[in-house]
Amino acid sequence: MSNELIINSTQEGERIALLQDKRLIEYHFDRNDTNYSVGDIFLGTVKKVMPGLNAAFIDIGYEKDAFLHYGDLGEQFPSLTKWVRGVQSQKTAVAALKSFGLEKPLDKVGKIADTLKKSQQVLVQIVKEPISTKGPRLSTDISMAGRYLVLVPFSNTISVSKKIVSKTERERLKRLIASIKPDNFGVIIRTVAEGREVAELDRDMQSMVGKWEQLFQALRVAKERDKVLGELGRTSSMLRDMLNESFDAITVDTTARYDEIRGYLEQIAPDKLGLLKHYTGKVKVFEHLGIEKQLKTLFGKTVTVPGGGYLVIEHTEALHVIDVNSGNKSNQESDQEATALMVNMLAAKEVARQLRLRDMGGIIVVDFIDMKSGESRKKVEDVVYQIMKHDKARFTILPITKFGLLQITRQRVRPAEKIVTGEVCPTCGGTGKISASIQVTDEIDNSIEDLLVTQNQSGITLHVHPFLHAYYTKGLVSRQMKWYLKYYKWIKVTKDTSLGLTDYRIEDEHGEEIELHSAAAAMARLQDREIEIEITD
Repeated sequence: MSNELIINSTQEGERIALLQDKRLIEYHFDRNDTNYSVGDIFLGTVKKVMPGLNAAFIDIGYEKDAFLHYGDLGEQFPSLTKWVRGVQSQKTAVAALKSFGLEKPLDKVGKIADTLKKSQQVLVQIVKEPISTKGPRLSTDISMAGRYLVLVPFSNTISVSKKIVSKTERERLKRLIASIKPDNFGVIIRTVAEGREVAELDRDMQSMVGKWEQLFQALRVAKERDKVLGELGRTSSMLRDMLNESFDAITVDTTARYDEIRGYLEQIAPDKLGLLKHYTGKVKVFEHLGIEKQLKTLFGKTVTVPGGGYLVIEHTEALHVIDVNSGNKSNQESDQEATALMVNMLAAKEVARQLRLRDMGGIIVVDFIDMKSGESRKKVEDVVYQIMKHDKARFTILPITKFGLLQITRQRVRPAEKIVTGEVCPTCGGTGKISASIQVTDEIDNSIEDLLVTQNQSGITLHVHPFLHAYYTKGLVSRQMKWYLKYYKWIKVTKDTSLGLTDYRIEDEHGEEIELHSAAAAMARLQDREIEIEITD
């Protein structure tokens, strides 16, 4: 299974596509103006303490105050508060925590009002981006993610990802990390660390310690609402989290981004530099690789299921709803149960793909075609799980009910991706109305006269819908010939099927489109000339 990462830079930001065997499975749009991303660390100020919610609202500069629940303070909150005060008062002179005295862990069932006070400054990290009308969600359990490890200050615990199942490997990694980690820093060992040597792990550790040093230096001079440490961009984060042996290529289309990613790869994976490619073709990279077409077909309200059937996807404030329909597959099996199972199995794969592709989070309800057999329902559940187990987001899948409903909860840390797949009608401009078709020939005649008489143009070409082309060119004495007899200049008329019935385009002798004045303006100029003639007479 091959993976390709394609990055298309635009003025608004970066479009990032992850292809698996040439099929789009993840799409992100990393906007340039996004200042509140998951992982960013801010020096916030407590605005409100809400005992009823056991939470507080924190001002970090966003238009809406961010939300901090007591459960997100973390056991190390007393130590963090003590350290922040020491850094801001210049009493703490170094970033290292070797000589720092850790405080007693925070009570897990305490009250927010006993912990935070209004106007108190607190160091917070974004764990969920602003979504809809809600501000960011925060945590004070600060962590710094690397490629193989996650560094957790004010702790001495070493944890290993549950996905590393080998007991021998777990013990080996714990032993290696214990020998290289700094004092008073905890470490979470990520799944991709499996099988890695101590040199690679140590390089990743030193990179994260360097980030902690950056945070320390920024915090010494930080003011309230300042971002003291920014997370990596979406592109670098994906490379950090996903880059492995199955990657075939990383393609970028700008020199600046190519140089940036090359520098990042030199730090985290020098052996992967050969995968990086700089696309310089004339056709846009998303168009060249067929990604644009996939985006248009995969992000609509209705999505076709490969092999038969289709999905209808609706988004609401509370949840996402996906309806499975059989389409033309309804008569291809001998009985209803077999048909339902076949369509649902195919749809289950596409549902799991759509969740990851659109980054849909929260509650998702999938309405599968009813199946009487419990065994059939279990098969569909297993297909959804097998596809989703590669998803980085945490999720829970409940059994399919007797009504055919599958309920999924998926971690939501940023708004779901939305792409407008509809296009504005080129004929009506989105108004739903076009000019009276009977008027178009008058408009063309006025435009031709304006160009040939007033502007003294010659060698012009008129592009029209095939119906209008026949109207102007057919007949014993065509209207095209009448123009020649009237103006003594030949006008070439060509068909253009991309034009609407009431649309037309006129080009000069060099093939460049002539900007036409409105029909009303052309009529006004003709009337002015008639008035001038009358006055002259």
